[in-house]
Order: sequence, then structure tokens, then C-alpha cells
Amino acid sequence: MSESRSEDAVPNGAAHNTSTEPHVARPNIGNRVTVVLGAQWGDEGKGKVVDLLAQDADIVCRCQGGNNAGHTVVVDSVEYDFHLLPSGIINPKVTAFIGNGVVIHLPGLFEEAEKNVCKGKSEYEGVLVRSRKGGEVKGLQEQAGKNLGTTKKGIGPVYSAKAARSGLRICDLMSDFTQFSERFKVLASQYQSMYPTLVIDIDGELSKLRDYVEKVKPMVRDGVFYMYEALHGPPKNILVEGANAALLDIDFGTYPFVTSSNCTVGGVCTGLGMPPQNVGEVYGVVKAYTTRVGIGAFPSEQFNDIGELLQTRGKEVGVTTGRKRRCGWLDLVLIKYAHMINGFTALALTKLDILDVLPEIKVGVSYSVDGENIPNFPANQEVLQSVEVQYDTLPGWNSDTSAARTFDELPENAQKYVRYIEEHLGVPVKWIGVGKSRESMIQIF
Repeated sequence: MSESRSEDAVPNGAAHNTSTEPHVARPNIGNRVTVVLGAQWGDEGKGKVVDLLAQDADIVCRCQGGNNAGHTVVVDSVEYDFHLLPSGIINPKVTAFIGNGVVIHLPGLFEEAEKNVCKGKSEYEGVLVRSRKGGEVKGLQEQAGKNLGTTKKGIGPVYSAKAARSGLRICDLMSDFTQFSERFKVLASQYQSMYPTLVIDIDGELSKLRDYVEKVKPMVRDGVFYMYEALHGPPKNILVEGANAALLDIDFGTYPFVTSSNCTVGGVCTGLGMPPQNVGEVYGVVKAYTTRVGIGAFPSEQFNDIGELLQTRGKEVGVTTGRKRRCGWLDLVLIKYAHMINGFTALALTKLDILDVLPEIKVGVSYSVDGENIPNFPANQEVLQSVEVQYDTLPGWNSDTSAARTFDELPENAQKYVRYIEEHLGVPVKWIGVGKSRESMIQIF
């Protein structure tokens, strides 16, 4: 016969605790960050959304990628290009924070700041660009990797060095330069053995880096401590600017034609050293059609007059690479997939005005292989290359939307296009872009 147990018996010999409250109160969550992420293959117009939100921000952060990112912002008819600096730095009151998940090419960082200062933003001179200092990896994108990788910026080689534990960090540069130099030489030697035609002026590069030590030292903070203080101090508006986009994520993107970092929402936590409970609004940025730079599967790509029209009207040329972007219809299958990963709380729909001249507009709503619908976004490139896209066809509006400043000012069919996207995805559209300038972003709620 089994032995009876009392109702209060505690299994596994654990001590019984009669208290209903924890001994220590649960910690306060503190401030939450607002995140802006690309929902396609990049080039969606994230910089414009960040520029809008940065007007009320105290801190704007980059959490991953490097100067392979390219964001363009137009303010007062002046166009600013950003690659490493968060584009929200245009706000003179904001602090720009570059987290441990970002790989940095120091000469490029300062060149970018000086170039934008010359365009009239003198307030850059007083803004700290704070970088991670301490135990977490902070890649240095040096000459050893500068001319390698998909964007010729050395991003892949630097993240590879990080994974191989041979990378160089900002904290290494800030401490013992002799030890840093030895490690730099070892890394350079490794690259030269892998790429025999690669020429590196090791002494010249080290001399440049030594000169940067004093320049960058006042800008460096321990990133985990800095973010913790920002999250748990007085109320602050903290904005996180994602680089690249969901379908370029190293884990969830169209591998192997992806970038080398996590550009989905998980990269915010690992790239800034902050917990997920502090992630607040997550805004997905979606272009009103689809573009992609470089090779890789692109189911809704249009090899016809439509693709050419979108490329020409949209001026679809990469900010970072100068390459023409491939163009096609909006693909809601991949946006749904991006939403599954990121949990978008609202969307920004950009470049709606590019569709103004089309009599009808197609939207990809499902994929099939060999005549059978597939329920999920394919992980395998060969499968993705072979899918057929099922489209819904919506009427165009054949009128200029660029002067619209409210949702009601948009043509009826343009409004229906927006509502169709919302209903299909189950995510509200908060902003609609109808031009390049800050004023061309319509806010719905």
C-alpha cells in the first residue's frame, strides 16, 4: 500500500515556505525601448521612421551590423547618409549609442560624422558616440577585412573573427596597445594566409589606430552598465535603430544570402546587453513593393516593365554599395514570416507614392510548389527559388499621392491598399510614406 501524503507536503525534500510574498520584491522593469526594424531585405526606409521618432528621443542606439547599413534622411532639403551612426543623431539633443553587437571601422566612423557636419549639422561635434567597453565582443573592421564580403566592407570577415574568438574589441584598443598590436598582427597574418592577394600595411594601420585611441577614449563607456542606468534611471525615450532587415538575418534570413548578424528583435538584447522585458514597441518598416540587392531568391521579382518602372521611379540604388536593386510586387508571405519572428506592434509603409502610376497592383499572398500551397516560408534556398507566388490584384489609383498629409487625403484605392495589407497581416499601419522628406510621412494614429 502506498504511503499517504499530506496536502502541504513538499516534494524532493524542499523546505516548506508559508509566505505568499517573495522575500525581495520583483525588480522594476524600468524604461522600455522602442525598436525600428526592417521587415523585408533592407532598404525599406528605416532611417525616415527613426528620424521621426528621434525628435522625442533621449538616446538612439545601433545594436548590430556595421557600415554595411545605409540609411538616407532628408531634412530641410538636405540629404544625409548614415552607415554607422544612428540616423537619429540629426536631433542635436540625442545621445547616439553604438552597442557591442556592432562592428566598427573607426576611420569610417569619423569620416561619416565629418561629412555630415559639412552638410550643415554642426551639432554632431558635441554628440558622444558611445561604444561598448568591457567583456562583450566589439569588432574592429580593419584593413584585414575591409575589402572582403558581400558589401566589400569586411562585415563577414569581422563577424567570423568574432565567432572564432580572434576578433579585436574597442576595450582591447583602449588597454594595452602592445598586446593589441600583437593580436592585430596575428589576425592580419590569418587573413593573408586565407587571401594570398590581400596586401595589408600592418605598421601603417597600427599607426592610424594608435592615433584614434585618444580621439575615441572620451566616447567609450561600459555598454551594459550604461544601458542599465538608462533603463532604470529617470524616464527616458530610448530608440533602437535596426540595420539590414529580417530576411537578411543570419539565422532567419534567406541563408546563405544574408548578412552576418541578427537583425531581428533578438539582436536588440544581445547587441545592447539588455533584457527582453525592456523591449516595448516594435515597429516593422515595409516598402509598398519589394526590393533586394545582390543575389538570392526573390519570389515576387518582376523581370519586366513593372520591375524596371519600380526601379526607376523608386530610384532603387543601394546607399552603401551603389548597386541597382532588384524590384517586384509586395510579398505578404515574407512580411508575415518577419512578423512571426519580431512581433511587430505596428508598421510603417513607405514609398507608397512610387505606385501612383500603376493601373493595377499585385500583392503576393501565398506560395505553391508543384501546384500545392505550402503553409510556411521555406528555409531552403532551392525550394524558395522554385515557389510560385499567388497574387491578389488590387485596383491602382492613377493619381499623385505625394502632397497627401493625412490618410483621408489619399485616393480611395490607395486607402484600400493600406487597409488590405493591415487586414492580411493583422498588424496596424501607423505611418505611410509618400515622399523623401520628413514631412512626407503620414501618421495615422
